[in-house]
Amino acid sequence: MSTGFPRLLGDIGGTNARWAWHAGPGANIQHVSVRPCAANASLYESAAAYLADKGHARPVWVGIGIATPVTADRVAMTNNDWVFSIAELKRSLGAERCLVINDFTALAMSLTVLAASDLRVIGAGRAVAGAPMALLGPGTGLGVSGLLPQGGGRWSAVSGEGGHVTLAATDDHEAAILSLLRQRFGHVSAERVLSGAGLVNLYGALCALSGAAERALSPADVTDAALDGSDALCAQAVQRFTAFLGNAAGNLALTLGARGGVFVGGGIVPRLGEHFDGALFRQHFEAKGRFADYLKVMPTHVITAAAPALVGASNALDLMPA
Repeated sequence: MSTGFPRLLGDIGGTNARWAWHAGPGANIQHVSVRPCAANASLYESAAAYLADKGHARPVWVGIGIATPVTADRVAMTNNDWVFSIAELKRSLGAERCLVINDFTALAMSLTVLAASDLRVIGAGRAVAGAPMALLGPGTGLGVSGLLPQGGGRWSAVSGEGGHVTLAATDDHEAAILSLLRQRFGHVSAERVLSGAGLVNLYGALCALSGAAERALSPADVTDAALDGSDALCAQAVQRFTAFLGNAAGNLALTLGARGGVFVGGGIVPRLGEHFDGALFRQHFEAKGRFADYLKVMPTHVITAAAPALVGASNALDLMPA
C-alpha cells in the first residue's frame, strides 16, 4: 500500500514556480528551487525540468499551491498564460495522486505545523486551541484564507477571493485616499491598497493630496525609501498600508471568529522585518468599537518561514480528501 511518498511539492505564482521534494514522513522538505515561470511553456515542463535537474524519480503524490482560483479540473492562471488539466498533469508525472489548490489555501494548511521559530508575534493575545485561524497576505496581490476545525484533528481551509472585498476607510484621511483611488479604479478592493501595486497606489494618492510630484516608483522603491528615510511620502504610504492591513485583519478575525490566531503572510510584511509597525497594526486591528475587547485577546503573527506554502501543500495531502 502506498505511503504517499516521495512527494513533489509546488508553490506557483504569476512570476516564479517554487518546487521542492518531500522524501518521507518526518523528513524535512528539501531541494527547494525557484524557477521563473517564463522559462517553461507549461506547468508540467517546469515540474519535469525540476525533477530532471535534481535527479528525482517520479513522485508518488504531488501537492501544488497555485496563485489562481481552482474550481475544476481545468486551471487557468491569472497572471501568466499557463493552462492545464489536473488529471493530465497527474498522468504526465506518473503520480498516484495530484492535489492542486489555491496558494493561500496551501499557506493556510501550514498553520497547524509551523514552528514557533517560523512566526514573529505581534502584540499580546493567547490562541485558543482548536479555534478558527485567519490568514491574509499582501504580496503581488492580497491572499485571504483561514482554517476551520472539523473535529478529530482535521481542518478545512477557506478557499475564496477575500482580497477583492470593498475596502473601507476609518478616518477622513483614509476616505480622501480611497476617493482618489475610486476615481481611478471605480471599485477599490482591499487588494488595490494591500499589495505591491497597492503601495504604489497609496504613494500616488498621498502625492496628489499633498500637491507633490509623483515619481515613477516600484513597490520595492517605496519600501526602500520608507525604510531608509529618504522620502517622507513613501514612509507615509507604508504607515497607511499598515493601518489598512490592521483594519482588514480585524475584519477577517471578526468574520471567522479567529480565536486560534491571525497570521500575516505574503512577501511585503516579512520584507519590512522589524520596521513593520506592529503597534500601529494592532491599534487598527483592535479598533472595532464594542468588539475591541474581543479582538484584544486574539494573537497576531507574521509568518517568517522561508517556504511555508510548500509545507502547507504537503500537509494538505495528508488532511484534505483525495
